[in-house]
Amino acid sequence: MSKEKSLVVFETFNIRRHYDEEKEKWYFSVVDIVAELTEQKDFKKTKSYWTTLKGRLKKERSELVTKCDQLKLFADNGMKE
Repeated sequence: MSKEKSLVVFETFNIRRHYDEEKEKWYFSVVDIVAELTEQKDFKKTKSYWTTLKGRLKKERSELVTKCDQLKLFADNGMKE
């Protein structure tokens, strides 16, 4: 797997990531991180959890949400999510 589409293993967690050569910056999947922190294995439930949390953070005017862009990353099945 190329550097741009590689997984990073944090302890025992597989976190999808993407490296932007132009900006020289790594991007990590927030949904993967949320899944591991909540110990949720169902992708749809994890994505729903993140969407709800993001909505609540926006209402609180959290700066985190404004700097969180969605990237399409490859899943285990080879499809982009």
